[in-house]
Amino acid sequence: MPKIGDIVLPEFPLLLAPMEDVSDPPFRALCKEQGADVVYTEFVSSEGLIRNAAKSVMKLDIYEKERPVGIQIFGANLDSMLQTIDIVAESKPDIIDINFGCPVKKVVSKGAGAGILKDVCLMEQLTAEMVKRTNIPVTVKTRLGWDHESIRILEVAERLQDVGCKAISIHGRTRAQMYKGNADWKPIAEVKNNPRMHIPVFGNGDVDTPEKAMEMRDSYGLDGAMIGRASIGNPWFFKQVKHFFKTGEHLAPISIEERVEAARRHLQMSIDWKGEVLGVFETRRHYTNYFKGIPHFKEYRTKMVTSDDPKDVFAAFDEVLENFGDYQFTH
Repeated sequence: MPKIGDIVLPEFPLLLAPMEDVSDPPFRALCKEQGADVVYTEFVSSEGLIRNAAKSVMKLDIYEKERPVGIQIFGANLDSMLQTIDIVAESKPDIIDINFGCPVKKVVSKGAGAGILKDVCLMEQLTAEMVKRTNIPVTVKTRLGWDHESIRILEVAERLQDVGCKAISIHGRTRAQMYKGNADWKPIAEVKNNPRMHIPVFGNGDVDTPEKAMEMRDSYGLDGAMIGRASIGNPWFFKQVKHFFKTGEHLAPISIEERVEAARRHLQMSIDWKGEVLGVFETRRHYTNYFKGIPHFKEYRTKMVTSDDPKDVFAAFDEVLENFGDYQFTH
C-alpha cells in the first residue's frame, strides 16, 4: 500500500487533482463521497497568502470529512514560501503539496509553477527548506520538463525525494505542450521503476476512462492516478473507476435524477460557502458536463449558465428533471 508520510492509502489510490476554480470544498465533498481517496485544494498563491488576500485565505478552508486532504501552494520566493508553510500549517492539512507544474503564463512568468522547471536547483532548494519547516508531509506536483529538449524528470524526482519529498505526482506533458497532444506516461513509469525511488509516484494527465486508469496501474505500474479534467461535472468518475477495477465492467450510467441532485447540492454548498453571487457564478462551469449528451438541451443549459438568481437555477434543475427524467444515458 502506498504511504505519504504516515498516511496509508489504499492500493492504487485515486487522487483529485488541484484545479483552479474547480477543486473547492463543495466539489471536493462530492468527489470524496464518490470514492476519491485524497483530495487537494485549488492552488494557493504564496504571495497572496502572506499579504492576506481574501481569495487566497479562503482557499485554506478544509473540513474533516475531506481527509486526507492536501493544500497546494505555489511560488518561487523562498521567504514567501516559508511564511506560507507556517500559515498553511494552521489549517492542519494532512499534506502540503508544492505546485511545480502549472503551465499558465501569469504563474510561469513569475518563475513559479512550471516556470521553476528551468531551475532544478531552486526547485530542490525550495522543497528542502519547506520540508525542514514543517512536520506535515510535503509532496510535489510537476511536469516532465519545460520542453521536450529539457526533460530531466528522473533526476528531478531523485533530487526531490532526497531532500524529503514524500510523494510526487507527474503530469505527462511538458510546459511547452500546455494541455495539447497526448500525455506521455512512459517517463513517469521510468521514474517509478528507478531502483533509487521509494516514495509513491502518481500519474496525471489524460486519465479520462476506467480503462486508462487500469492501463496506468497495470501497464505502467504507477502507484496511483491523479484525476483532473475527467472529474469536472462528473464526481462519479472515481466510483466508476473503482467499480471497473473490481468487476471488469462499467458502472451503469448515472441517471438524470442523480445528476440533478448532484448539481443541486453542488450549487447549494457553493452558496453556503462563497455566498450567493460567487456561489452561482463559480458553479456554472460544471453544468455542461453534468448534463453532457442530452439532446435539445441548449435552452436549459443557457438558463443555468446565465441566471444570476439561484432560484432560477434551481428552477432550471426542476425543469430538467420534469422534461428529461426518462432520458437514458448510454455511458
